[in-house]
Amino acid sequence: MKPDKDLLQFHTLFDCALALFNYGDIEYPCELIDISLHGCILGFKDTWEQHSLESLYTLTLQLPDTTPIVMNLSISHAVDNEVSFKCEHIDLDDISALSHFIELNQANSALLDRELIALIHCC
Repeated sequence: MKPDKDLLQFHTLFDCALALFNYGDIEYPCELIDISLHGCILGFKDTWEQHSLESLYTLTLQLPDTTPIVMNLSISHAVDNEVSFKCEHIDLDDISALSHFIELNQANSALLDRELIALIHCC
């Protein structure tokens, strides 16, 4: 079976990371399934009920021994309780921290180089 092209853009970082997902003042419990510099895939307890397509969400990711990494996200697509989000904004310091952890947790650092090149060209 050929892997889904969309899923190849994401690279698993940690089995255990604290992900806090917010929409306005509402916090939704979620599980980090995958993350990259382009966005993330989150798992929710219940089937996802989307807000408007223009909605922006905030993901705060607490990784071991780091300051929190904050990303502003928009929804890409949802299937049941797994939702893919596109990164709309991330601060330079957070890009650096996330890049560092991606590099540490990837067997092939060339994948990080491709992600950084894609990020530079898309912004």
